[in-house]
Amino acid sequence: MAGESDYGAFTEKFIIQPSSSPDQELPLKGLTFAVKDIFDMEGYVTGFGNPDWARTHSAATTTAPAVLAMLSGGATCMGRTVMDEMAYSINGENKHYGTPKNICSPDRLPGGSSSGSAVAVAGMLVDFSLGWFARDADILNRVGRVLLQLPEVEPVKPTHITIAEDCFPLLSIPNHRVTSVLVKSVEKLFGGHIVKYACLGDYVKDKVPTLKHFKGDRLENQEYNVAPLAALSSAYRRLERSEFKNNHGEWVSTIKPDLGPGISERVWAAVRSTDENLDVCHSVKTELRAALTALLGVFSISFSPCYLKSHVTSDHGILAIPTVPGLPPKLQTEPPTLETFRFRAFSLLSIAGMSSFCQVSIPLGTYDNLPISVSLLAKHGSDGFLLNLVETLYGTLREQIDIAQELSY
Repeated sequence: MAGESDYGAFTEKFIIQPSSSPDQELPLKGLTFAVKDIFDMEGYVTGFGNPDWARTHSAATTTAPAVLAMLSGGATCMGRTVMDEMAYSINGENKHYGTPKNICSPDRLPGGSSSGSAVAVAGMLVDFSLGWFARDADILNRVGRVLLQLPEVEPVKPTHITIAEDCFPLLSIPNHRVTSVLVKSVEKLFGGHIVKYACLGDYVKDKVPTLKHFKGDRLENQEYNVAPLAALSSAYRRLERSEFKNNHGEWVSTIKPDLGPGISERVWAAVRSTDENLDVCHSVKTELRAALTALLGVFSISFSPCYLKSHVTSDHGILAIPTVPGLPPKLQTEPPTLETFRFRAFSLLSIAGMSSFCQVSIPLGTYDNLPISVSLLAKHGSDGFLLNLVETLYGTLREQIDIAQELSY
């Protein structure tokens, strides 16, 4: 069980040394990491955040490829971390193993489902963790290149960075505190001409017509939502329920596990759900990926004596959105309030989830002593480009964060 000395981040501590010679020069040499309790590790029972799951499953006979890659890359594993039960929450609470401590604000939720993994890094207990948090952009990039087997390439300048200007007003803090840090950093490094602005909700509504089938789902018309993105959240969650049922429905129905508040209701709702309109959900995914790929592409016109031709010359565009809609909820918040926060959060989280775009969340310091962040998205398959960009931006972002913090006092 996790203890106070590790901020409640770990369920189990142990050391697994790298599977390589100490003399080898490897990309992750000297780094330590923690593993979310969703990854198999040979000889250990994968707990999946729930004691009943651990009780009804045997020790793993193989180790997950992601963990093997980290060990082969030269990193040392320091143990397993707390997670939300069955990874079916974004709150970070766990009634069985305890709720890891939010390092920046101990009276608020740490966020999930990888709460222990995030806290282990934020508390400087390890250098990085799976599902893939790192204490700085250099380590994030190095881990990503090993994990995704990406070649080392020179950073590519982004063609444009599009600010989703209708999404940032969803924040419960002045949205310029987030956007100005990013915009000033981009201007300093690449020039202000690459900064663009778009109303993402209007664009998605126009380019993803299948979303009309989700219009009017609950909470969509609340003033704190961008309606088309709320509809996207509904489509995402319908797919999520179906996939959860397919993967775990039989186990839940047979074992009837002891689950915490909020999670229990969602799990049983998923198990009892029907798979209606899943084809429509998959159509939304296809349309959204095509729409965002076009948004982040750059078109040019070439001329020949026979014809005019337009074509994509670059796909190195970036979309900037808030990571979540505001500050983390307080501990002991009532489940209905958390469910509303969850719905709003998925209006933003489902953008990458439904398009399969890659996304990096970057901390931007604090506002009113609470952590804030921004997320950058790049098109599907552009992971290496995005990781390089974040590492290039990171130093300048830190400078701008310090300036913004000073101005706020």
